[in-house]
Amino acid sequence: MEPPSRHAGTDIIIEDARWRASVPGTERAIRRALVAVARQGGPDFTQSPPPSILLATDRIVKRLNARFRDKNKPTNVLTFEPVSPVHGGDIVLGYETVHREAVAARRSLRAHLSHLVVHGALHLAGYDHHHPGEAREMEGIETRTLRSLGFGDPWRQGNWQQAGSVRI
Repeated sequence: MEPPSRHAGTDIIIEDARWRASVPGTERAIRRALVAVARQGGPDFTQSPPPSILLATDRIVKRLNARFRDKNKPTNVLTFEPVSPVHGGDIVLGYETVHREAVAARRSLRAHLSHLVVHGALHLAGYDHHHPGEAREMEGIETRTLRSLGFGDPWRQGNWQQAGSVRI
């Protein structure tokens, strides 16, 4: 495991080297996504504690998913709410699932990683997608944020599937 990187107050831990090999400037891409979501009406982590980001393997995500959600399978992203006012929460992504989804949707891993970081940040800010109105609001912010980063609408291109993240 590589040591954490500090960017804009966010701890970024890259547990699996495939993330760096597949997304050059991984930490910068994550930092840009967090700054961009604030500009589009999402959480501003300069005003509140930033999240920690763990770029892991599906094996680790599967373990966390089983322990905290009783689902013994990997998912693309898990979001853990802050445990105290000085902690910004955690966003955990599984490499194999994120990579497979990016390939299936014919998008770059950088675009998909950016989308899932934005998605997780919105969950940490209290957004959800269980009801149609909530989903429209959350997806609108995601779309504006991804477009501001130079990516297409994540909900209308190719074989895009809804992100499987949940707040815990």
